[in-house]
Amino acid sequence: MEERLCRRFGRKLSVVGLGTWQLGGDWGQFPEKDAPALLDAAIASGVTFFDTADVYGDGRSERLIGEYLRGRSGRGVTVATKFGRRVPQEAANYSLANFRAWTDRSRTNLGADILDLVQLHCPPSEVIASDAVYDALDRLVEEERIRAYGVSVETCDQALDAIARPGTASLQIILNPFRLKPLERVLPAAEAAGVAIIARVPLASGLLSGRYTEETTFAPEDHRTYNRKGEAFDQGETFSGVDYETGVRAAREFAALAPEGATPAQTALRWIIQQPGVTTVIPGARNAEQALANAAAAELPPLPDETLAAVAELYDREIRGQVHHRW
Repeated sequence: MEERLCRRFGRKLSVVGLGTWQLGGDWGQFPEKDAPALLDAAIASGVTFFDTADVYGDGRSERLIGEYLRGRSGRGVTVATKFGRRVPQEAANYSLANFRAWTDRSRTNLGADILDLVQLHCPPSEVIASDAVYDALDRLVEEERIRAYGVSVETCDQALDAIARPGTASLQIILNPFRLKPLERVLPAAEAAGVAIIARVPLASGLLSGRYTEETTFAPEDHRTYNRKGEAFDQGETFSGVDYETGVRAAREFAALAPEGATPAQTALRWIIQQPGVTTVIPGARNAEQALANAAAAELPPLPDETLAAVAELYDREIRGQVHHRW
């Protein structure tokens, strides 16, 4: 699989990584015994980048990855985690003392002396704009608790603030055919600064797979049931903030754009991969089959200009008015 250099981090990451929110159980039940086969399939397909967070299953995702990688140090996998969402979202909680405690917990969960990459996990804007926060993150690097740090954001303005910081190695942001706003300013700014772009929610919480209908239901513990209006966390994390019925309708049109031999999901991933400035995209997967299918998107030829234009037209017609002003 193609790998792209994270310039401020000095590592290459596979263009398709693996998001592991599902290992925490927030996408319906995920048996722990299924984790090794899923991670095996991802690595076998060329994936060298796992993304997790300390809040996914309150550490369960980190722990499962740590247990899997123990004894497999030669696999060459870079693991990124995130912190900051296990406490009230107040600027005072983003202190060096807490950062040390949070990284110690993640180091224990992952079984790592030093964490590869730690990201602020969608904190308030005032945190992203705080000099003291970046001073504390720099201190974690100096103390060899972490190798590098990044920021996961909700809005483009937050993204630009984070990119402007010289120590920011990566920026994680929602990007998919139903979320085009980052293309305007964020991706060019990141590319110019040498900041890696980690594209999350690439399938709009599954909408872009084309498998859902207006009648589809999700488990009660699945955030696609309980967070459609932002009841638990930012609405943009669920279906990219798109109204579900609108998303299903638009996804049917998107599915018709898939080239012969590619699924709608693979088409969405291919679209993201070929956006200038993208380093890696991190779809989730519930089983080995999905992990292999996601990774295969990296082998597809670039989508032609007419397909790119059709995606932009669909977004302008169905999606832009819903979400553009918010994110």
